[in-house]
Amino acid sequence: MSDVRPIGSRWELFVDDYLIEKMNGAALRLHSPQDEGVVLQYDKPWEGRFCGYATVIKDGEVYRLYYRGLPSAGRDGSDAEVTCYAESKDGIHWTKPNLGLFEVNGTRENNVLLAGMAPFAHNFCPMLDTRKGVPPSERYKALAGTHESGLVAFVSADGVRWKKLRERAVFTEGAFDSQNVPFWSEHEQCYLCYFRTFKDGFRRIARTTSTDFLHWTKPVLMEYGDKPIEHLYTNQTHPYWRAPHIYVSIAARFLPGRRVLTEEQAKAIGVDPGYFDDCSDAVFMTTRGGNRYDRTFMEAFIRPGIGLENWVSRTNYPALNVVPINEREMSVYVNQNYGQLTAHLRRYSLRTDGFTSVNAPYAGGEMVTKPLQFSGRELVLNFATSAAGGIRVEIQDAAGKPIPRYTLEESVETVGNEIERVVRWRLGSDVSPLAGQVIRLRFVMKDADLFAVRFR
Repeated sequence: MSDVRPIGSRWELFVDDYLIEKMNGAALRLHSPQDEGVVLQYDKPWEGRFCGYATVIKDGEVYRLYYRGLPSAGRDGSDAEVTCYAESKDGIHWTKPNLGLFEVNGTRENNVLLAGMAPFAHNFCPMLDTRKGVPPSERYKALAGTHESGLVAFVSADGVRWKKLRERAVFTEGAFDSQNVPFWSEHEQCYLCYFRTFKDGFRRIARTTSTDFLHWTKPVLMEYGDKPIEHLYTNQTHPYWRAPHIYVSIAARFLPGRRVLTEEQAKAIGVDPGYFDDCSDAVFMTTRGGNRYDRTFMEAFIRPGIGLENWVSRTNYPALNVVPINEREMSVYVNQNYGQLTAHLRRYSLRTDGFTSVNAPYAGGEMVTKPLQFSGRELVLNFATSAAGGIRVEIQDAAGKPIPRYTLEESVETVGNEIERVVRWRLGSDVSPLAGQVIRLRFVMKDADLFAVRFR
């Protein structure tokens, strides 16, 4: 069968219809991250109200934060821009170390890791290179630059001290006037970069690939199927760590000219006069490679908060990367209060895998998967039910006929709220006799959310 999904033992999230054949009474649901408050104020003299383009990287036990520092509005790529650094042991409490690398505002006691190298501090975007065999001196990589300079590649051994991989640009075919996002894809076995371009007056996203971080392919424009084109200012596309074949994009949706504040209100909150004519929020997209984003959800993933300060230009821009906090929780970070003296980074939390789910109401619903093949001995769910709800699982053959021992009648109802729970039937949980065969899964649910599944 040509449409069989070979999922092996990997996690599959219900962020799209990749596994879903049909639903009856159930539907895909987008979940809202929980506001956990401000975690970092941009309050140093070299930071200020125009900080932006943040990246968060979890490297072992250390969380690293990179962001542009800019106290006053000005030309993109000016010498006033610096790249700042903060770090954390838990992803919640952050410190700004005195790096002593560059003199800024008359002192080396600062958290600046790039200065005096215009235009590269404008949108310096680092990555942790997870490619096997990468030289230790190039364990961290970054791309930075504007349309005039092109994207220049940087490398670092420790994520703090950087040097250019070479002087001339490695890629020049783009606008580049926001965050240009590189990463190593284990799934596609190449480096990817998702970057800013324009088409028909809209801020769009394009993609290019490389095998060595120096030579990049001709870019392709990302498409959205039959969904409407919107201005997407930053794309923040990255592999999700639990399922790296799925690239998650928490993009900044920009509404140019959609003014919410009056001039009097803008003056009252102290926003820069040039930065209250527009508004923004965050949207959720995914891609599994190629030049198409899945935009199942057009609704906002993170809405602007209560207060006029949340409804100004270029605020609510997500940082690059969703990172785990512990086994149950992950974090999304968002730049807010742009153009204001109160500019800061805010943390939002989600349950692990909890971007979206197959949701069934109290009245009940069902979902049947497309044909798939797996490896492993057990079926594991990331799920949540109410006390009255539950999930039963039936395994069918490719034609949709229930397989004895794994029928709905023999299923033990799964009730609770867990990141990983093994599914059971009356005779146990062992599904290894079906490994390698083409099967379908049928989920019969009541007042429940199914976030992800895997065999192991």
